[in-house]
Amino acid sequence: MKRIAFHTLGCKLNFSETSSISKLFPKEEYQLVDFKEKADYYVINSCSVTQQAERKTYTAAKQAKSRNHDAKITVMGCFSQLKPEIVAKLDVVDLVLGNDDKYNILEYLQNPNSERATEVHVADINKVKRFVPSYSSSDRTRSFLKVQDGCDHFCTYCSIPFARGRSRSASVANTIKIAEEIGKTDIREIILTGVNIGDFGKGTDENFYDLLLALEKVNGIERIRISSVEPELLTDEIIELVAKSKVFLPHFHLPLQSGSDKILKDMKRFYDTSLYADRIHKIKNILPDACIAADVIVGFPTESDDDFADTLQFIADLPVSYIHTFTYSERQNTYALKMNSIVNSKQKKERSKKLHILSDRKKNIFYKANIGKTTNILFENNIVDNLMSGWTDNYIKVYTSFDPDLVNKVVSVKLEDKFVNDGFLVEI
Repeated sequence: MKRIAFHTLGCKLNFSETSSISKLFPKEEYQLVDFKEKADYYVINSCSVTQQAERKTYTAAKQAKSRNHDAKITVMGCFSQLKPEIVAKLDVVDLVLGNDDKYNILEYLQNPNSERATEVHVADINKVKRFVPSYSSSDRTRSFLKVQDGCDHFCTYCSIPFARGRSRSASVANTIKIAEEIGKTDIREIILTGVNIGDFGKGTDENFYDLLLALEKVNGIERIRISSVEPELLTDEIIELVAKSKVFLPHFHLPLQSGSDKILKDMKRFYDTSLYADRIHKIKNILPDACIAADVIVGFPTESDDDFADTLQFIADLPVSYIHTFTYSERQNTYALKMNSIVNSKQKKERSKKLHILSDRKKNIFYKANIGKTTNILFENNIVDNLMSGWTDNYIKVYTSFDPDLVNKVVSVKLEDKFVNDGFLVEI
């Protein structure tokens, strides 16, 4: 049997796609092994959201080649789509596949007539209209379900529309068929993922709210998390549905990117700070225990000291639970490249540090506000120092003594004032 190994970089969407693509390889011909093991084929699903993500692709490819010099190395995904000529020049890469071509990987790897040093298949992503559903199944506890792909927003800092193409999705009915497949497994939780999931159904008479209503009725699915949704697409009816639901979890991820209206305009975002604050307060008014994560970019070319100060103060005044901080990275073909930057690398590091400190403070406040409350925890098969971990409905990390019978179980527990590592310590 041929041995094949996969490695995924980047977002939850990539993880769902890698899992589905791995299922294309017949089990009677291919043995799936860990990426750190010796294999005949190594497949890297790449990310290109930052320069660091691109460097990680090359590092992973070199490591794979060092394990087996005769192995065939494939790099697929966003880095391959945006910069196929650069990926093809990497001396350890044999096959380069774009974001649409990656679904034909089995055909390309089985092609006996390929004589080129590096084979490249990258379609024009702007002409791609098909939506390929996927979901991850490597984790017995949770699954990332892809419900949407592509983006039409073209924010000035972002290369994703050039890597993923236009916004597209399947119908509600076809998406539910995939969800029903997951419901028949022992997976307890689904995380909805995509590039811009709030845009589900664009160009049709269906929308994201329609999908959520249908998903709530799928048998076998106990918990559903909604991943990142653009603030202007998170409607009152979606928030109210989550508040009433026994399936959707009180956990929201709203990208902010900046707390300065001037910078939001320069970024070509589709909302202002007033709308963002309204969404946060709407959630907290009807779901006071909800976890709310915010994405923020520091060091955007036009971000002055005053703009960053506005961002810090804006977030400090809002009841967000924690912050994902990203340092601005120049991306090919984006409009931000034409802007004169006023932020140097030292300033970027200083601003990033301040946001991380604020995030830690916010998270600490959120965790302490949950002391004494009873919540449902889904435990996973993650063991550190004889402790296993899990997540509450509202995305709080919890640890307890390892018990194999607790793996993939939802347990109701009262959170006491006991902490270990980065979460609560509970007794069951």
